[in-house]
Amino acid sequence: QVQLVESGGGLVQPGGSLRLSCAASGSIFSITAMGWYRRTPGKERELVAGITRGGITNYVDSVKGRFTISGDYRKNTVYLQMNSLKPEDTAVYYCNTPTPPHFAWGQGTQVTVSS
Repeated sequence: QVQLVESGGGLVQPGGSLRLSCAASGSIFSITAMGWYRRTPGKERELVAGITRGGITNYVDSVKGRFTISGDYRKNTVYLQMNSLKPEDTAVYYCNTPTPPHFAWGQGTQVTVSS
């Protein structure tokens, strides 16, 4: 069973950057796509970026031009480069498949954007 471990979060000032990583304990090579989600208290988990094995990416409008998703399926790792961060990007970030069936959710990584 695949386990997902997110890392790379932290506290950053507005306008700053972070790079998140998602390491899968098992092979994700067999699946077709992965994505990054975020959740803030009181809100549903939101899919913000996705990438197919072929490298096709898509983003929610609020992060377009600022976030970049990439994947290295040989390393079973997916990344999210986040630039020009805004306070509203503050959330716990998770990776998983963009559509069901999902793997078991990891613990996520906290991103806090604040001055």
